[in-house]
Amino acid sequence: MQIRRALSGDLSAVVALTEQAYAPYTALLGAPPIPVTEDYAPRVENGEVWLLESDGELAGLAVFEMHEDHLLIFSIAVSPAFQGKGLGLTLLRWLEDRTRAADLPEIRLYTNARMERNIALYLAYGFHETGRRPNPVRPGWIVVDMAKDVAPAEDAGQAMAVRGR
Repeated sequence: MQIRRALSGDLSAVVALTEQAYAPYTALLGAPPIPVTEDYAPRVENGEVWLLESDGELAGLAVFEMHEDHLLIFSIAVSPAFQGKGLGLTLLRWLEDRTRAADLPEIRLYTNARMERNIALYLAYGFHETGRRPNPVRPGWIVVDMAKDVAPAEDAGQAMAVRGR
């Protein structure tokens, strides 16, 4: 497995994987989820899209923004061919490491309230719900805001050393 920054030549693959990964939610929501309708060209140019590859094949991706006091996850998508193998968690751990390396205290994300499976996954990974609000782009949709505190690098290293005993 390798995680690398997406390049402009990867744009069509980013769009295709996102559409495939979010396809089950289109029926649930009655319209494509926001990540499916996103214009990824500016995000690729800004270094916000990273690809998870397995033996040269695109397996998943993470789209995020670095802010002054947090890392914001816009999307995590795993190819249907690779789902069920823990790659979503691999990407979450990688994003947590990036947050820590940037000395940011928190990871944030938002998701649709009807994506209950995703909410359960994020809760199990240590996120907590910080609020709910109407989606400003899609009337009738409710956004669930979530956050996770991230220990500084030295604290994380100490915690790993203690667990390793």
